[in-house]
Amino acid sequence: MQNLILLFVCFLAGVLLRSLKWLPSETPAVLNGFIIHISLPALALLYLHDLELTAGVFLLAAIPWIHFCLALVIFPLLGRLLKLSRMTVGALILTGGLGNTSFVGLPMIEAYFGKQALVHGIVVDQLGSFMVLSTLGIVTAGFYSNGKPSARVILQKILAFPPFLSMVAAVLLMPFDYPEWFSLLLGRLGDTLAPLALLSVGYQLHPGHLSGNIRNLTLGLSFKLLVAPLLLSLLYLGIFGLSGLPVRVTLFEAAMPPMITAGIIAAEHGINPSLSSMMVALGILVSFFTLAFWSFLLGGV
Repeated sequence: MQNLILLFVCFLAGVLLRSLKWLPSETPAVLNGFIIHISLPALALLYLHDLELTAGVFLLAAIPWIHFCLALVIFPLLGRLLKLSRMTVGALILTGGLGNTSFVGLPMIEAYFGKQALVHGIVVDQLGSFMVLSTLGIVTAGFYSNGKPSARVILQKILAFPPFLSMVAAVLLMPFDYPEWFSLLLGRLGDTLAPLALLSVGYQLHPGHLSGNIRNLTLGLSFKLLVAPLLLSLLYLGIFGLSGLPVRVTLFEAAMPPMITAGIIAAEHGINPSLSSMMVALGILVSFFTLAFWSFLLGGV
């Protein structure tokens, strides 16, 4: 609950600072740069380093990948049917296809499934959501911001993305133990992600963004919070016939609101920043209700 209160306070602080004009207009770009170059790499080095890689882990970690692929199929189709702009489709893919499986996901898992379930959430977040963001997310952002980049440009974007480099480094360093001071340093740097990200989202939010994006927000949040978790539940519980706490927690993670960092990546690439910010902000608020519903269906405590 403390994490959720922190998100709420930082978001409101961003809205207030924008309205009072106490910070320069370049503030979101500076905050986003710190998040991408410092906060996210620190988290990758800290948490990926200690994960145990097994077949069962990869099966559960596949859910965010499938989720994003569903977004890659569904939103372009909706874009053609409803004549949505290219930037709108890109924003919906990024924010509707990536969930906030850490700073909202982990507190919600602890609240509904208990502390013993947190390890499953970390697996989904690091091997699933984080890797999708660092690869398919960056490719998608490049495609919708620059048209049709070449394979070389796409590869350059992935290899130049600091969190991806940190992810590779974390895997290579798995055989070695971190010194205690280094783990503490990474933890402190990683802790900056949630407050700075919500401050940035709040600062970029404008009341006028809601009225012009109601239909798009309805499409994006309906998919993210209801449709995608339902399809994934049918696949894993119905077709695959899986059961148990790990799969229930993983499907619960699939119902999380849009990833804060996905909204930041969209804004950094100029992909409908107003819609991306509203998807993140409104998604967190609505998810308080939808997650209670999914907890009931999935048998949370």
